[in-house]
Amino acid sequence: MFSLSLAIPMLFTMLIHAADSLSYALRLGGLRTRRIALALSLSGILLLVSRTSNMAQGPMVGNLVDTATNGGNPHFAAQLHWLMGAATVGTAVAILSFPTMVKLASRMVVHFEAAGSIPSMIRGLLKRSKFKNAMYYITPPSWKMAKLLVHNGMPRRLMTLNIAVTAIYTTGVLSSLYAAYLYPGQAVAASQSTGLINGIATILLTILIDPRISLLSDKSLRGEIRLNRMNQIYGCMLVSRLFGTLLAQLLLIPFAYWIGWIVSMM
Repeated sequence: MFSLSLAIPMLFTMLIHAADSLSYALRLGGLRTRRIALALSLSGILLLVSRTSNMAQGPMVGNLVDTATNGGNPHFAAQLHWLMGAATVGTAVAILSFPTMVKLASRMVVHFEAAGSIPSMIRGLLKRSKFKNAMYYITPPSWKMAKLLVHNGMPRRLMTLNIAVTAIYTTGVLSSLYAAYLYPGQAVAASQSTGLINGIATILLTILIDPRISLLSDKSLRGEIRLNRMNQIYGCMLVSRLFGTLLAQLLLIPFAYWIGWIVSMM
């Protein structure tokens, strides 16, 4: 069941979810340095890592589908659950490295402003002295940080929406591939039906989550919200992403049958 053909896409899945989660660190670093626009432009680096990993992951997961369809992989559903487990691990790694990444992101934003471009900034950061200085920013998470997440109330509505969006995104592609396995007669249609699931997540993210986070960030820059509150909000968003990857485990098979039902009606 567990093989190299599964381990490599699991690694890419971890990278995708870790990179997506750590984009919060760049946003928070931008708030701390009051350079939010520069921080958002730097998030393109993490987006590049995520998209590159996603492009490399796709053919590998598709190969698992082909093997299962030909009867050579009786544990296909379990392998998809393993892939979603890798998403949880990647998010957990992002949570553990979040305090360090926020401090590093704050410095990266300042270096970006001084360098004037991302290539110049990268050349400067590759110097040996910069690597030595980076060690001073390593900050492991502490119990005090965890307690601050529940201080003054958690953004429950935002967290609930983020759990739902993360769960849908985590299982969207995998459910469509599993539907292709369950309905070989409509395999192509099912594998191309990811948008049926991810479209819902995109609407929720675009209309309900991102605008709210942007509004709170602007209020923080104007001094209407304390920075500690934004630390808590971003921390809670990370935790909700973790729970979203766990919820995705329960949605994999129901969504696959839902996709199969829709494509069979077409």
